[in-house]
Amino acid sequence: MFKNYDMKIAFVGYEVQEKYNQGVNHNEDAELLAFLRKKGLNLTPVIWNEEDTDWANFDLIILKSPWDYHEKIHAFRAWLERLKKLKIKVLNPVDVVKWNSHKSYLKDISDKGFAVIASKYLTKDSLVNDRLFTHFDSDELVVKPCVSAGAKNTIILNRNTITEKSKLIESLLKQEDFIVQPFVKEITEGEWSFVFFKGKYSHCLLKKAKPGDFRVQHYLGGSISYPQPHTKHIEQAEAYVKTFAPETLYARVDGVLVRGDFALMELELIEPYLFLRSDEKLFENYYTALMELA
Repeated sequence: MFKNYDMKIAFVGYEVQEKYNQGVNHNEDAELLAFLRKKGLNLTPVIWNEEDTDWANFDLIILKSPWDYHEKIHAFRAWLERLKKLKIKVLNPVDVVKWNSHKSYLKDISDKGFAVIASKYLTKDSLVNDRLFTHFDSDELVVKPCVSAGAKNTIILNRNTITEKSKLIESLLKQEDFIVQPFVKEITEGEWSFVFFKGKYSHCLLKKAKPGDFRVQHYLGGSISYPQPHTKHIEQAEAYVKTFAPETLYARVDGVLVRGDFALMELELIEPYLFLRSDEKLFENYYTALMELA
C-alpha cells in the first residue's frame, strides 16, 4: 500500500506525434496527471527516451504512453533493462512489458488453452505463398509486424492480391518478424476492449472501423461507443488478466465475439489508451490500483 506521498514518480510518455491523438476528445495523459497530482502524488511527466533524464532520481516509474516504442524497439528494450538494473519499480513490470512487446506472446496464451485468434508467425526473411490460405482454411488474411501498434504495416491479403502483395510483405520481412491471422469477419461488428486496473474490471468500449476499412483505431477514423457488456464477456476477458497479468496497474483486453464468446486479438500491457474520457470514477479506479501497487 502506498503511504509515502514524497515518493518521486515518473509519468512516462513519448515525444508527441499528432497522428496518435487524432480522433480523441480528451487529453487523457494531461487529465490523469492533473487528477493524480490533486491526490497529492509527486509526478513528473518524462519522455521515455529523453537522454538527459536521470532515472535513478525516481522511486517509481509509470509507463503511461510511450506510444512510439515499436518504432524504436531496440532502444526501448535497452531502456527497460537499464530500469531493471537500477531496481526501480516499474508499472507495468519490465518483464511483463518485454514479453508483451512481441506478438509471440499470443502463442503463449493460446498454448494455455485460452481463446485467441488463430496465428502463424513468419520469421525474418521468410517467404510468402498461398499455402497460408490452406493453413487457415481462409481466403482472406491479415498480416502485420510482431512488434507493432496502431495498424502499422498491417496488410490484408487474399488469393487475388497475393502475387502483388507478397513482394511487399517479403521486403518488410527482411526487417522484422510478422504474424499472420485469418481475417475475422466478426471485426465488422466491432472490437471490444475491456480495461482492468490491478486485475479489477473498470470499463469497456466498442471500437468500429469507418465504412470501407477494417482498422478500428480512433486516429484512423474508427468510432467508439460504450455499451454495457454481458457479464460473461467481462469474466472471459478477466481470465486473461488473472493468468497473464495479475499484478499490472493497467491491462486492456481487446477482442471480438465469435459465436457468442470472447476471443482475444491483443492483450495490451505496455501503453494502451485507456479511454478514461474525463470520468472521475475511472480516474479513481486507476488511482486505487496505483495505491495498492506502489
